[in-house]
Amino acid sequence: MPDGRVHRAVHEVTAPAPADVLYGLIADATRWPLFFRSCVHVEQLDFDGTRERLRMWAVAGDRITSCVSRRRLDAARRRVEFDQDLPVAPARSMRGAWTVEPLGSRSRVTLEYAFTAGDTPGEAAEVEERAGAGCRARLDELAQLAERWEHLDELVLSFEDTVRVKGPSELVFDFLYRVGDWPGELPHVRALEVVESAPGVQVVSMSSAGADGRVHRTESVRICFPGAGRILYKQTRTSPMLAAYTGEWSVEPDESGVNVTARHRVILGAKSIGRVRGDDTATAAAGKQVREMLGGAGLLVLRRAARHAAGSVRVL
Repeated sequence: MPDGRVHRAVHEVTAPAPADVLYGLIADATRWPLFFRSCVHVEQLDFDGTRERLRMWAVAGDRITSCVSRRRLDAARRRVEFDQDLPVAPARSMRGAWTVEPLGSRSRVTLEYAFTAGDTPGEAAEVEERAGAGCRARLDELAQLAERWEHLDELVLSFEDTVRVKGPSELVFDFLYRVGDWPGELPHVRALEVVESAPGVQVVSMSSAGADGRVHRTESVRICFPGAGRILYKQTRTSPMLAAYTGEWSVEPDESGVNVTARHRVILGAKSIGRVRGDDTATAAAGKQVREMLGGAGLLVLRRAARHAAGSVRVL
C-alpha cells in the first residue's frame, strides 16, 4: 500500500506502579473488560506462550465492534506488539506496540501505533482523532488502575453459583437468551429494553430492585454464543458500589442433566464504598454485600431458567 496512507502516532503516560505490574495488566488481555471502559469481551483464540490471537469486542460510539488482534508478548522487554484489522470504516488496519519502562517507583507506558485509513485527508483525520482519543483514554485508565495497584487484589472479586437442571440445555439457554422476557418472569426486574443490532450482540437497559427495595438502572452489552452455551456480558452502567462488572451465563450439559452457572467478576468502587455504606466500612464487608447482592440476583435467574426447562418437558 502507498506510504502516504499510513499514519503514525505515539502517546505515553507516567503511572505510579512498578513496571512489571503494568506490563501484567497489558499482557493479560482477557481481563481488559474489567479494566478498560470501552472493552466488552476478549476471547483468546490461540496462544503459544509468546504469540496469541484474540477476538475482541468493544464499544465504539453507539456501535459494538469486533476484530481479531494478533499479539506478540515479550516479557523481558515489557513490550506487547499488536496487529489488527479494524471493522469500522474508514479505518482499515492498525499495528503498534505497548512498552513499559521503569522509572524508580513509577513507570512510563508508551503506546505507539500506525493505522491505514481511506484515501481522502478527511477520512484519515477522522480515524486519527478517534484512534487518538481511544488510546489516550486507555492510557488514562491504566494510570488510574496504577494508583491503587497495591489494593487491586482486594478490590477485584470473582465468584460463581451453579444450579443443576433436569431439562434440555437448549431450553435453559433459550431463557437466558430471551432477556427481553425477564420483566414478566423475574420479580426483581421492573423494566427492561433490549436491542439486538447484530445476531448474538445485545444491548440491554434494565431497572431492577435490590434487597433493600431500591431500584437501580444498569446498562449492559451481551455477547451470545448459542453453540457453546455461553453468554458473556459487561455492564457499561453499573450500580453505585461497583467500578466495573463483567459476567457470564454458562450452560454445560452432561449425560444426566445440565449445570447452569452464573459467573461474576467485579471491581469494588473504592470511592463508592464509603458513600453507600459509610466511611468506616471495610472493603471485605462491602465485598460480602456485593457477593450477596449479585449472587442472589444471579441465582434467581438460574432457578427460573431451571423451572422454564423442567416445566417444558412433558412426561409421556
